[in-house]
Amino acid sequence: MVGDHCSLPGERPVLAQSPKPGLSCKMVLQAVGKVLRKSKGKPNGKKPAPEEKKLYLEPEYTKSRITDFEFKELVMLPREIDLNEWLASNTTTFFHHINLQYSTISEFCTGESCQTMAVCNTQYYWYDERGKKIKCTAPQYVDFVMSSVQKLVTDEDVFPTKYGKEFPNSFESLVKKICKYLFHVLAHIYSSHFKETLALELHGHLNTLYTHFILFIREFNLVDPKETTIMDDLTEVLCSSSGSSSNGSGNGSSNSAGAQNHVKER
Repeated sequence: MVGDHCSLPGERPVLAQSPKPGLSCKMVLQAVGKVLRKSKGKPNGKKPAPEEKKLYLEPEYTKSRITDFEFKELVMLPREIDLNEWLASNTTTFFHHINLQYSTISEFCTGESCQTMAVCNTQYYWYDERGKKIKCTAPQYVDFVMSSVQKLVTDEDVFPTKYGKEFPNSFESLVKKICKYLFHVLAHIYSSHFKETLALELHGHLNTLYTHFILFIREFNLVDPKETTIMDDLTEVLCSSSGSSSNGSGNGSSNSAGAQNHVKER
């Protein structure tokens, strides 16, 4: 997994430095160009495909992991462990890992390069506390996500850490909301910044994190399968070898294919 990243209570998440400190922005861009040149096939006189090929689905990249551990077993609730405690512990950990993974490509995710929070042909909007729909750039959206989640996981009334402190009745619904937003961030990294992740040689970390996260949210039904349909092609490839069931994704591939013809809004 990606290394731990901890924030002090009340602080906004701090973006960690890239694990490859010797790589400058220019060097990464050069590496991205090399990846693009490598992925281009020889001219065959045919018209280009209407959809850009998804680099993250290439077998040479999907097989890259940092561990072959059986995540299906890892996400299962251990005996004599309270369900809410298990959800709280894992949700907090995934928040830190996904925040760290995003931080490695954050300098390439700008208001200019990512003018909307998009994943394939789906565009996400942020909704404030009053339910107002806000169109924002991808980095703004991610900042909203990380700031709001940080506020929740450090709130003693929501994620209690003291003995005898009860979880709120709304805890499960809050965890579901957090996981939905974290999925959006992971999906955006794959959709818009996989080339940079590949250039940094962090695709193995990303694949491992994604597999672990997807199996966790499936195990406890934390995210509506319709929400994750957009990445069903990747999920099928990465999770099929991890002992996962096709929970809610049986019809996902066909739905996803049909959704590529126009931009969705959520």
